[in-house]
Amino acid sequence: MKRHLISAADLTRDDAILVLDTAEEMARVADRPIKKLPTLRGRTVVNLFFEDSTRTRISFEAAAKRLSADVINFSAKGSSVSKGESLKDTALTLEAMGADAVVIRHGSSGAPHRLATSGWIGGSVVNAGDGTHEHPTQALLDTFTMRRHLAGAKDGGPTFHQGPGDGTGRDLAGRRITIVGDILHSRVARSNVLLLNTLGAQVTLVAPPTLLPIGVETWPCDVSYDLDAVLAKSDAVMMLRVQSERMNAAFFPTEREYSRRYGLDGARMAALPEHAIVMHPGPMNRGMEITAEVADSKRCTVVEQVANGVSIRMAVLYLLLGGNEPAIAAPAARTEENDQS
Repeated sequence: MKRHLISAADLTRDDAILVLDTAEEMARVADRPIKKLPTLRGRTVVNLFFEDSTRTRISFEAAAKRLSADVINFSAKGSSVSKGESLKDTALTLEAMGADAVVIRHGSSGAPHRLATSGWIGGSVVNAGDGTHEHPTQALLDTFTMRRHLAGAKDGGPTFHQGPGDGTGRDLAGRRITIVGDILHSRVARSNVLLLNTLGAQVTLVAPPTLLPIGVETWPCDVSYDLDAVLAKSDAVMMLRVQSERMNAAFFPTEREYSRRYGLDGARMAALPEHAIVMHPGPMNRGMEITAEVADSKRCTVVEQVANGVSIRMAVLYLLLGGNEPAIAAPAARTEENDQS
């Protein structure tokens, strides 16, 4: 693993498999009576959030605490940032406090890259979402969820009703993934396209032309404007939230029209192959991009994705800060390794 995680493009296939396989180990910790490892004891992780977040911030906090790290939660609201303090001065303050890792969410695309390359801090930087650019750990947890259902299904074949299996060591070669909705404003879509392509999956973006970014033809994926045409050959369908807070113009006529053309309802879900899963990064706009019937169905993996997010973020923090020894090892074995080094 590299020192920082800024973009899904930073990960090679081997890097991605390493993170996913490590997350499988971390997931086993959640089944223990005491859900904690001593791996990052004495390390300090700062959650630096300039934008509101519930799932991502709590997920990173839970991940760091399960690895026994000390966690500092920094919210821009009510801090010196609201008084005009720059990113540089905030970073220098965190460095002075001895931050080993900074998990940053920022409204400006490129802010995590600036933080990682500026020399302002000496610790690792993890991008928890920057503007409309990227969200690499979300792509990792989405891929982890897909791999469990599509590459790790029990008895070798993908059958959804058997439940998720262990996909350790596998990629998503040959799988067809469809991402639907507000691609233009979605950092999740960008990171997923890059990571899924690295792992061998075939990705199709489905959206109205107004919600596709300029230059999308250079992305490693296909583009369609017809959701019904691609459902029957999709192994997973990811519905994206319409990000009205980032829109400053009318990108589609009405919410009802958008839902009719690009929303996932029971009839469309029935057109999916039997093993296919329905995903959503959250939060969901029920009744717009996804109906309550679909959101509450057994095929929908939204809650599973949240749980997997903690395992993935544990894996990322461990690999960036913990070294190369096994994440879960007997204390004696770990001591022998240290003695040899």
